[in-house]
Parts: sequence; C-alpha cells; structure tokens
Amino acid sequence: MTPKIRAFLETRPQTPCVVLDLDAAEAAWRSLAQAFPKALIHYAVKANPAPALLTRLASLGSGFDAASWPEIEACLAAGAVPERISFGNTVKSADAIARAHAAGVPLYASDTEADLRKIARLAPGRGVYVRVAVENAGAAWPLAGKFGTTPDEAARLLHLAHDLGLSAEGISFHVGSQQTDPAVYAAAIDRVARIFTALRAEGLPMRLLNLGGGFPIDLGKGVPTPETFAEAAFDACRRHFGNDWPRLMIEPGRAVAGPAGVFAASVVLADRREPEGVRWIYLDAGRFQGLAETEGEAIAYALETSRDGDGAPRVETALAGPTCDGVDVLYRPGRYRLPETLSEGDRVLLHGAGAYTWTYAAVGFNGFAPPALHVV
Repeated sequence: MTPKIRAFLETRPQTPCVVLDLDAAEAAWRSLAQAFPKALIHYAVKANPAPALLTRLASLGSGFDAASWPEIEACLAAGAVPERISFGNTVKSADAIARAHAAGVPLYASDTEADLRKIARLAPGRGVYVRVAVENAGAAWPLAGKFGTTPDEAARLLHLAHDLGLSAEGISFHVGSQQTDPAVYAAAIDRVARIFTALRAEGLPMRLLNLGGGFPIDLGKGVPTPETFAEAAFDACRRHFGNDWPRLMIEPGRAVAGPAGVFAASVVLADRREPEGVRWIYLDAGRFQGLAETEGEAIAYALETSRDGDGAPRVETALAGPTCDGVDVLYRPGRYRLPETLSEGDRVLLHGAGAYTWTYAAVGFNGFAPPALHVV
C-alpha cells in the first residue's frame, strides 16, 4: 500500500471502495516500458477505465487496448490519439466497428471469418491481426477457450484479410491473466513464429506480434519481474526472427492498475461459526460488488485488517459477501487465518486490487451498491 492510499484510508471513507494511486500506476507502466523497450504498450482499458487513470497514461504516450466503442470513446476523451488505440476484442458489433473506423482507430483484432468480413466492409483498408489460441497453464485467470484460433486457420484468415483489402499486420495471443510462468510466453512465440515466416514469404506484411497481457502482480507470495518475462520473450524472438523482428506490442492491464489500488471493505457480521470451529466473516462487498475474481479463489488478495496489530490469535476464517446468493463466497476455510477479534465495523483491506474490481461491479445486485472509486 502506498503512503498516499494509507493516508486517504485514515480519513475513514465509506466502504466498499477502491482507492487508486495514479503515481503508483505510472510507476508500474514505466517499469514495463523499461523492461520491454522494443514493445508498444497498449494499456488494457478493461482492467480499470477510470478517466483520471486513462488521462495519466495518455500523457505518458501510452497506447490503449479497447474492447468496445465506449472504451474507445473514453480513451479519446482522455486525450489518447486514435493511432495509439487498437480494437482488441475479437467480438465486435457492426456499429462499433463503423464508429471506431470513423474515429480513426487503425488496428483491429479478429479470429473468425465473419468478424473479418465485417471489418473489411465497415473499416476498409484498416490493419488487422489474428488471435491464435495458446497454452494458459500457469495463469490464475485463464482465458483459453473463448478466444483464438489455430495457426493454420490464422494463416488462412490473414490471406483472406489481404484479399479483402485489409492490411494483414500480424498475430496476437494471450497466455492468461496473472500468468506467473515466463516460459509460457516463449512457448506461445514458438507456436506462432512459423506463421510469420510462411506469410512473409508469400508477400504479406506481417509487421506486428502482439504478446497480449497477463503480466502478474505480487499478491504477497512473489512473482517474476517484468524483466524476466521480457527476457523469455526476447530470447524466443531472437531465435525465430534473427534481426528481422516484427513490431512487438504488449497489453498490460492488471500489471499497471493492480498494484496501484486497494479495496477497502467493512465487516457487517462476524458471529457465525461452523461446528468444526471455522469462523465466517461477512463483508459489505462480495463477488457482485467488484470481487468477481475471487471465483474459485483464483485471485487471492493479500489481506490486512484493522485488528492485525492487537496480538489476538488467528483462526481459520471463511470470507463472504453480503448478498443472499449462495455463490457470494470469497474464500472458503483454509485460505486465510484472521484475527479472532475481528468484529462488526472493522476494516478489511485487499491489496493489489486496482484492476478488475471497480470496473467489474456493474450493477447493485440485491440493492448493494458497487464500490466507490477514489483517485489519489
């Protein structure tokens, strides 16, 4: 937690809320830029689209990976130039493509013929890159299955793009979110490199290799550094491309916004125990108020409570949200041991929660409001 966030939390803001430190987000962005000096950074807007964050990143010259027309609008409103925005969602409506094209967005992701034909019709002459499905092992939040195609189909689609008057720019992949194994990036490059070799020989430009995002943040157990991931990716590029590298792009989201934010919640009930002695703590925020990534305990945030310093014994604790839905359980017994004195009104802080929290809380399910966002 940064000093600015801690100072703000000492004012006792109403919970639930997310507190985001823009300086910390900038520092994380700069760290990635230093580790990947040969790559274009396109911040994944979906991670946290706070206008102040987008404005800060635009001022740094960041690019943006947008998934919808409203996200593109938000980037433009924040001062981003259209040339630095890519429409990175492979699922796009015709209206969204037309609006993006009219706004000057030059680059579009695709992985199906139907989508590619929509781009050719509504954004003629624009650049496209095709997403290839790759291994997601090592990711806390896998993305495999819904997106991506095979290398052979990707080659066919890129030929089709060229025939339709589009610019066949290259390939993208995504190794899953909170990916902790640098070797997975190298393996993905190994999988797609032959597409570049074959299609370049056939006269297609193939200028872009988009490594996607997935770079992890430290949630209390340590993760490899950005430099370690860059080294694995660069070694693979040297092996396959020699001195003729494509332009590299990365799409960090969590790696920029995650470490810059803390999610603050309050205990609303603390006196239920199971026969085995497990204690249940209910917070004023749960899976439907921004903590969706606790599904399956995929993202295990580092926790801090207002009782940590009182010397009380720590007991096995289950954490749940306030709604009347049975799936609104954040962590079941065995994940955390929290102070036995933790009581109604006490605070629980979730560190590393600047990404995929405030933005996930879209509706006030059961009447419980989404968390507020405070930018410091």
